[in-house]
Amino acid sequence: MKTIKDLNAKDKTILIRVDYNVPVKDGKVTNDLRIRASLPTINYLLEHGAKRLILISHLGRPEGKLTPETTLQPVVDSLQKIFKEQTIGFYHLPNSEKPIPIPDNVKIAVLENLRTNPGEEKNDQTFIENIVKATGADFYVQDGFAVTHRAHASTDAIKNVLPVYAGLLIEKEIANLEKVIENPEKPLLVIIGGAKVEDKQPLIDKFLKVADHIFVGGKIASEGFKSDNSKITIATDFDENSAGEKLDIGPLSTSELANLITDAKTIIWNGLLGYAEDPAYATASTITAELIGEKENATTVICGGDTTGFVENLMKEHKNLNYTLVSTGGGAALEFLLGKKMPGLEAISK
Repeated sequence: MKTIKDLNAKDKTILIRVDYNVPVKDGKVTNDLRIRASLPTINYLLEHGAKRLILISHLGRPEGKLTPETTLQPVVDSLQKIFKEQTIGFYHLPNSEKPIPIPDNVKIAVLENLRTNPGEEKNDQTFIENIVKATGADFYVQDGFAVTHRAHASTDAIKNVLPVYAGLLIEKEIANLEKVIENPEKPLLVIIGGAKVEDKQPLIDKFLKVADHIFVGGKIASEGFKSDNSKITIATDFDENSAGEKLDIGPLSTSELANLITDAKTIIWNGLLGYAEDPAYATASTITAELIGEKENATTVICGGDTTGFVENLMKEHKNLNYTLVSTGGGAALEFLLGKKMPGLEAISK
């Protein structure tokens, strides 16, 4: 597929689909790692002479309504802190082809939350055409990996309006996910947690063919997940609350997992190992994240929304943690690993 390295950006206006679906509290972004993940693409295009970049994203589930909770204003404020020398423009979504009056000195502009217009999730071509014409965009860059499994206007219909190129984040995500599927360095360890076995079973089945070990923890283990396959290790002891609920894997299983992590050369982790929203039951997940993040000479991929969010927060506190890929993809990363159809990737020019 074509990437921005194949694009002549000089003097062009480029529309970029980013993933700024970030946590916001009291009008402020509480974790800007997804914003920072978009910077390589933004900086590359600016350095290669782009006239202007128009950033578009969604935030949350506004269901077609713009409210103080669904505005991208906190994201714009965060971007302004990063690009101190730039004036970051912020504009409402256009309802027509009428040009948005963006001053010449604005090199980076952000449009309001895409999902505050029903046309985004309806994959409405007219909606995305209005954005293209109102901004005067010459090219489209898809860099929002987390939404590439959705057939929305900014991921699918856009291919009928402008040529679509992959951004550097998309390129990084795909390269690392393909590597762990097609050519992982052995031993390959897959760590599976979370709550719904129906969501995780396809992943277990997929990696049984290539993994050396699969470790199963989380609620699916505590509720009795079973397997006779010698590659699969299932947590057997658990930390319980006063009501007898098994809310984290116990010290014996955590120790067993730690040994597997030590030996592994490739690690994929999807799904928390306990009820990590409560720090009392985040022990196993914290130990796992730290052990993986401190490994050297290994390919380490963290995927799944809850798991990546947990790791991202830990990385804010522990700067020494380093991973090959903390996927921004959430459900998109899982669907990619499972080989499912990805409209947003299929839309990128070949």
